[in-house]
Amino acid sequence: MRLTCTLNFIYVAVIKTYLKITFRNIWRNKRINVINIFGLSIGLAVAVLIMLLVQNELSYDSFHDEASNIYRVKTKLFVSKSETLEWETSPYLLGEYAKKEIPGIKNATRLRTVGRNNLIVRYANHLFSEKNCAFVDNQWFIFFNYLLISGSIDDFNHKPFSIIMTESTALKYFGKGEAVGKTLLINRVNYQVQAIIKNNPSNSSFQYDILIPIASKLSIAKERNEVTNWDNLQYLTFFKLEPNTNVKNVAIKLSDISHRYRANDKTNYSLVKLKDMHFETGISDSSIEHGNIRILNIFGIIAIMLLMTACINYVNLTTAKASIRSKEVSIRKIIGASRKTLLAQFLFESLVTSFISLLIAICIIILALPWFKEITDKQFINPFASLSIWFIMLGTLFISFLANGIYPALLLSSFQPLNVFKGKNILNIKDGNLRKGLVIIQFSISVILIISSTIIFQQLRYIENTDLGYDKSHVFTVSIPFSDLSIDEEKNKFFLSTLKIALLSESSIEDASVTSSRSIYNNTASMSGFINWSGRPGNFNPEVATLSADENFCHLMKIKLKEGRWFTSQKSDRHNFILNETAVTLFNIHKPVIGQSLVFDSDTGKIIGVTKDFHYKSLYDKIGPMVINSHIQFGPTFYIKSSPSNVKAAVSACQKIWSKYILDAPMELNFVDEGYNHLYHSEQRYLSLTTIFSIIAIVISMLGILGLVAFSAEQKVKEIGIRKVLGASNFSVLKVLSVDFIGMVITAILIAFPISWLAMNYWLSEFAYKIKLSVWPFLFAVTIVLLITILIIGLQAIKSALANPVKALRSER
Repeated sequence: MRLTCTLNFIYVAVIKTYLKITFRNIWRNKRINVINIFGLSIGLAVAVLIMLLVQNELSYDSFHDEASNIYRVKTKLFVSKSETLEWETSPYLLGEYAKKEIPGIKNATRLRTVGRNNLIVRYANHLFSEKNCAFVDNQWFIFFNYLLISGSIDDFNHKPFSIIMTESTALKYFGKGEAVGKTLLINRVNYQVQAIIKNNPSNSSFQYDILIPIASKLSIAKERNEVTNWDNLQYLTFFKLEPNTNVKNVAIKLSDISHRYRANDKTNYSLVKLKDMHFETGISDSSIEHGNIRILNIFGIIAIMLLMTACINYVNLTTAKASIRSKEVSIRKIIGASRKTLLAQFLFESLVTSFISLLIAICIIILALPWFKEITDKQFINPFASLSIWFIMLGTLFISFLANGIYPALLLSSFQPLNVFKGKNILNIKDGNLRKGLVIIQFSISVILIISSTIIFQQLRYIENTDLGYDKSHVFTVSIPFSDLSIDEEKNKFFLSTLKIALLSESSIEDASVTSSRSIYNNTASMSGFINWSGRPGNFNPEVATLSADENFCHLMKIKLKEGRWFTSQKSDRHNFILNETAVTLFNIHKPVIGQSLVFDSDTGKIIGVTKDFHYKSLYDKIGPMVINSHIQFGPTFYIKSSPSNVKAAVSACQKIWSKYILDAPMELNFVDEGYNHLYHSEQRYLSLTTIFSIIAIVISMLGILGLVAFSAEQKVKEIGIRKVLGASNFSVLKVLSVDFIGMVITAILIAFPISWLAMNYWLSEFAYKIKLSVWPFLFAVTIVLLITILIIGLQAIKSALANPVKALRSER
């Protein structure tokens, strides 16, 4: 017992001694230690924030029970040897038949989004337009985890005209009052709230605010016929498989079932694991938000690079100041300190420095998290409530402690006392080369990040300024609710014509047009197998984008015609078609193109015009074939153009007309240019993050250079003093301090160039339309890094040159 107490006392005494030495050393070398701690804190904080983003993306949908055994059906149509179309949707009946016929399938569930027609919800004389809504079957809540706040899931499953809504949606409708049992009028039908659930987690693919039973559709004869039609591929179908089930065999049997019940079925099915949905690519018109695994990999590498940059500062500055502590180490060795004791002391110093850095990093994370949430558009959980984030932080602390502590500790504890007192150089050539190598790595990282952010900026400018083939300025859209349309086509035509006349009568509105496309910049309407023309190969069924537009659309959007004409208001044009250039080329239409017959979606007519290609999707996608007609049947949308000075007046006039003609829905107005820019919202976020990380990398690198230059000047104080006494100029002093550093920067640039070139080619390869890499981003990075380096060295050189050489020569150092 007494021995244990004695040992504990000794341990406490040793730790107190180590702490005294550590804090004394920190205080004596304030500038270098502030650089060390500040740089390491920033590196740690940024690494944790990026890892928070990476963790959030990689954890999508993994919180559901048995997530590893849940799969979604993917539908594939092989158009040709080189073209395959893929959908995330499939027939509603596929799930029922598969569950009965295919061994290994435990259960099935289905979901259908509301699509482009938002739900119009009325409550207490207030109208709401809800787009994040879906219809689900009675197995949905068995498959997927939701946190129930109030109400009953069973009531929802057994009462067709029910709804479940999220906590935030319930607050919007009912405030803090009771929501369960309340009735909402949705598309003129009463639905009762049966349950309230917690808001969807940020790492869930299912971001639906209102859920409605599919049973509500099945209870209406017309809707039931539509739902149970094998040709209705509008449902996301999920299967829960038994463990170790052969997934490929299940997919083959799904295709067999479809071929049995669908006439002339040319589709095949595959299964996608629930956890893999978030990074799925190649899907046409997906209803869920997808992540970009390439960008995620890049940011993971950036986190490691920034942490490396911060650690390099520590190692460089600690080894550089080793000569200052050489006498301290030598004296301690002479009076009996072992290398093991010294090693423990220096490792302890590294641990304390890393711990202080961690505390400061935590403060930075707390301050930066709201901004980081806003810029990434993610709702992260509290990082300090997550064990995995603490694992990341403590793991990062341990790695930085090892990286920062072991080599400097080994170096400092290896000094030979006699060599120190004889005046021999304790830092050998190998140590100097290592330090130079680390500086080169540090600057290479900075250069890579600067080049990357510059090229991302150039690509976004290219996207912003590229000629889309139409004019999107001062154009906004207003979609007509499905509930305000009649089943009578002529009545709809008259209603839309009345609205159009009213809009055009307003002086603030230059032009108005009715189309079938809610967004000309992201037109997802397409067909395959419903088109025919003279000379079409029998097995050629390309996917064709479709657009229905009236006689004003070409003029309003300034779409250019290559040949022929646009539609007129004449009835004879209702069966005619206009193609884009790509369609004419791909279809190999016989010349002359104008006047050739075309069959499209069971309608036969003639080609009356050819438009120049315009971008009806994002610049990630190549322009494909498009067929345009003037027969507007579904989802009409008004495109309204105002003059630059009358935008507010045009919006106000549109609101007045809406209030007069449409009583049961709020007006949803969207500007075309804003919608187009939103397509690249994630790229804008990546640019902001990469730019900020580039600045941070430069700051950390320059802090390291500042410390090393200051230390170099301190070590060469006598040399500089002698040179000054002998008449050396300020420029020669600058040369003495800068020659090594400039050489290291140039080496770093040469290393960074090919890496940046490969990385940016990799990123740009996702875009069908992109910039060509030029030398300018590389020259810009070189200029920035060299200027900042020369500025830092120059300021230190001026300080050294202005110092009194006599004082330097009197110094005992």
